[in-house]
Amino acid sequence: MAMERDRRREAYVEKARAELSGLAARGVRMGGNAFSAVVLAKGELSPEERAGTELLSGPDGVALRKSLDKLGYEPEDWCTLCLPAPGTPGALPASLVREALAALDPATVVCCDDAAAQALRDAFADDLAALQSFPEAMLEPGYVVYVRGVRVLALGGFANALGDQRKKQLMWARLKQIPPLGEPF
Repeated sequence: MAMERDRRREAYVEKARAELSGLAARGVRMGGNAFSAVVLAKGELSPEERAGTELLSGPDGVALRKSLDKLGYEPEDWCTLCLPAPGTPGALPASLVREALAALDPATVVCCDDAAAQALRDAFADDLAALQSFPEAMLEPGYVVYVRGVRVLALGGFANALGDQRKKQLMWARLKQIPPLGEPF
């Protein structure tokens, strides 16, 4: 019985490895734990990130991880996904954005900047158009919405807020809107 469970678990891991390798080969840039519950999507890259450093490895990533840690999300709960705005260098087709998120299967997607939010708007335009609230349908910062069963929150420029105490407080308030995993929304 235990051996069967181990074989099944290994088959799931191998399937995920093959899916993620295929996505990476087609230009999807990811990092962190692919089995995590939270995907941190970033589209406006720093010069270091454009040069190849890990996504959210700079001051914005450190601050965001500290904020999420305070909310009860452990480091193993995070995965990063690069989502430049459509029409910009490195942008992914909408179908590939949907495929990447389906493969990662997160409970929550946090759009760290407007570029990532725009990539999600384009990828899930039909789903968002069905929402009753216009600000939610536009993924405006501060609204937590469900898109295909996934909670989505757009922060609206997390990196830009780090130098302004008032903006940092606003970002913290937005992050606090995400219920911890396991709690009802």
